[in-house]
Amino acid sequence: MGYIKRKLFILLLTNLKSIIMKSQDYHESSPKEEGTVAKAIENQTAKIPSDVFLWASIGAMAISLGLKIAKQNHTALFVGQWASPFLLFGIYNKIVKTQGSERDSK
Repeated sequence: MGYIKRKLFILLLTNLKSIIMKSQDYHESSPKEEGTVAKAIENQTAKIPSDVFLWASIGAMAISLGLKIAKQNHTALFVGQWASPFLLFGIYNKIVKTQGSERDSK
């Protein structure tokens, strides 16, 4: 039984390696450019400091806590769910600043 599992695992790894190699070849041979709307969004987003998104997330959590203490449970949950999107916007902002579409063209 162990021999069959080992062979299947090796076969899986071989296939996975060939898929990755084909994917890398495809991406290198067909460079894509961002559209004008994406470039405009990236340019505007890059102007916002990364701290803004962190503080917005912390603020949402603090407001949610205050609403929870004030027995506004549904509103507290609604506002508390804003924290994750703010952090994701911050990650997007950081990616745009470090690897935006203009980085490739320079």
